Amino acid sequence: MEVKRFIEENFDDMKADLKKLVSFNSVYGNDVKPFGSTNRQVLECALKMMEEKGLQAHNVDYYAGYGQTGEGDKLIGILAHLDVVPAGEGWNSDPFDMVEKDGFVYGRGVSDDKGAAVASMYALKYLIDEDYPFRKRVRLILGCNEETGSACIRHYVQKEGQIDYGFTPDGNFPGIYAEKGMFSARIVAKDSKILDIKGGEASNVVCKKVYVSLSLNSFDEDKLKAFFEEHQIKYQMEKGETVEMTVHGVAAHASMPDLGVNAISHLLEALYAAGFEDPFVDWFHRNFALSVHGELLGFEKIADKVSNTSINFGVIKKENDEIHMSLDMRFPVMSDTETVSGLMHIDDEHVRLDRIGKVEPLYFDVDTPMIKALKKAYEDVTGDEESEMEAIGGGTYAKAISNCIAFGCEFAGEDNHIHDANEKLDLESFKKQVEIYIEAIKNLNEIED
Repeated sequence: MEVKRFIEENFDDMKADLKKLVSFNSVYGNDVKPFGSTNRQVLECALKMMEEKGLQAHNVDYYAGYGQTGEGDKLIGILAHLDVVPAGEGWNSDPFDMVEKDGFVYGRGVSDDKGAAVASMYALKYLIDEDYPFRKRVRLILGCNEETGSACIRHYVQKEGQIDYGFTPDGNFPGIYAEKGMFSARIVAKDSKILDIKGGEASNVVCKKVYVSLSLNSFDEDKLKAFFEEHQIKYQMEKGETVEMTVHGVAAHASMPDLGVNAISHLLEALYAAGFEDPFVDWFHRNFALSVHGELLGFEKIADKVSNTSINFGVIKKENDEIHMSLDMRFPVMSDTETVSGLMHIDDEHVRLDRIGKVEPLYFDVDTPMIKALKKAYEDVTGDEESEMEAIGGGTYAKAISNCIAFGCEFAGEDNHIHDANEKLDLESFKKQVEIYIEAIKNLNEIED
């Protein structure tokens, strides 16, 4: 059957499957190991879907699962994820009841990454239905912990081993040949005069709203107002026995903090500008301020022609008389964690970094057979031979398994509001994904071993 006809005949089923997966609020949970009861349920649902499409389904201890077809010694892997970031506020519809409007569907996960999981299922269903002559095995591997560390794929690799060729449809077309390294930490501050503070949804999301409680007369209100007006920041303030304030920003993915407005950073800098005397606020101003590329710490020295540094503060709260704030850093692909660690020696008597995590960058030569096979699939379907593969700040499953790059699912010029309210997916792009993945699988299958 011709591919476009197959997609049209199965499109209602594709949308129904996506709607079913979106109905699961599959954020990380700790009620049941490893990642919560809802992630177990969404995985069970996805495994059943794969079985219905002719794939041999396997559950890898609820860390991940996969559907397999084909035969041979070599293994092609397609890695998507079923977990999502918290929905947050500002939605025009229920984020877990997918709705269709004006050629788009809306819901948490429709683009990141449940839509790509469904598109990959139907790409494999097409090849199975057509009795395509596989010379390699193909696995669609679905993880449940990509947004909070990718322990799912590390466990999968430990139990099932590596892949020989593969892609994760969790980035951009025509593909990602390099991913920045990652440095994460929890910032712990003591002796702060901030009475209470709470904001953010996830460490890998630019903070959209933060609340703070302060003592009366602890800062200059006129200077605070002037700072917020200069930077066009919305805020509300109420006075009683204390000052209660809520500051608003704009959410974005942590790998692209320039596209957002961080409520945490702007609050802390506003307090500094308003003369709020506090060791944590002073430390933050000295080391970060409103910079998102690490300029105050010298990170411009390690920037390369491919990438620079990006820094995000996603979550902040006060507990047990300490302020805890998440740090999510993406650093250049030609650098390494040892160099970054040297630049991050910024502890003092009031502030320290703990729970430090480090991931080395990922880099592939664009002339390798696997990369060329994937790019050709994109070009043959779209006719676009001008767009080039890129380096990104996001971290994907490609860092957790060998021989894999991010390939799709977002097309150039699209803004699907990933990690923000009203996440969406263009239905024509949804169809195009299936076409490209079919060609990608065929091209990888034809690589001479």
